[in-house]
Amino acid sequence: MKTVKNNAQRQNVGKNTNNQRFGKNKSSNSRSDKSSFSDKRTSGGTYSSNAKARRGKPSSQNKASDQPKENSKVVLFNKPFQVLTQFTDQDGRATLKDYIDIQGVYAAGRLDRDSEGLLVLTNDGALQNKIASPKHKTTKCYWVQVEGAPTEEQLQPLRDGVELKDGLTKPAKVQKIAQPELVWSRVPPIRERANIPTTWLEITISEGKNRQVRRMTAHIGFPTLRLIRYRVGNWTLDGIDVGTYKVIEKP
Repeated sequence: MKTVKNNAQRQNVGKNTNNQRFGKNKSSNSRSDKSSFSDKRTSGGTYSSNAKARRGKPSSQNKASDQPKENSKVVLFNKPFQVLTQFTDQDGRATLKDYIDIQGVYAAGRLDRDSEGLLVLTNDGALQNKIASPKHKTTKCYWVQVEGAPTEEQLQPLRDGVELKDGLTKPAKVQKIAQPELVWSRVPPIRERANIPTTWLEITISEGKNRQVRRMTAHIGFPTLRLIRYRVGNWTLDGIDVGTYKVIEKP
């Protein structure tokens, strides 16, 4: 037997059908609006759930120095006097290119043109930042030849920290030493004044203000005549002749 619906029933069914259709459309529109809002939030800097899932994937736009495809490489270079710590110079002065024929490595920190000794270069961006950034407090040891003969009392301010134009220096480790055997003849040699002695100091600092060591010794009245960086972190000049380098590769 067929069941026959009256007009009221048919009208109610029609209303219910329309309401259901309207509800589905409203729900669909709501989801679309939420999706659109999520996309807007994502583009504005607040991540949606999909964006959060994508955050763990490495970006193809990352620099090679931050995520090197090849092994991490460290170059230890014994920089001569009057060599710039860069690979090009418009004025034709000596640069790293005259001594180092390795592609993709860059200096980690600076060493002034008139200073000598250990310069660390690397293709590892994280390591470069660790060496160069003061917040990591990588220690650096210098052999410093100063004019005059400072006493321990005169050297004490360097150990306590001295006030320079760009702020107070952190306490340094300072001691008088004999001229190190590793020291080579400089070309040209330093200018020494008759009847005024010179003294070698070993100075260790953990920061890198511009020309800091020179300004520190000048502050206490003993100008720096020659400055050689012997150590950066755990790396030293041992076994590296002036103007040469050695390469350390890490997997």
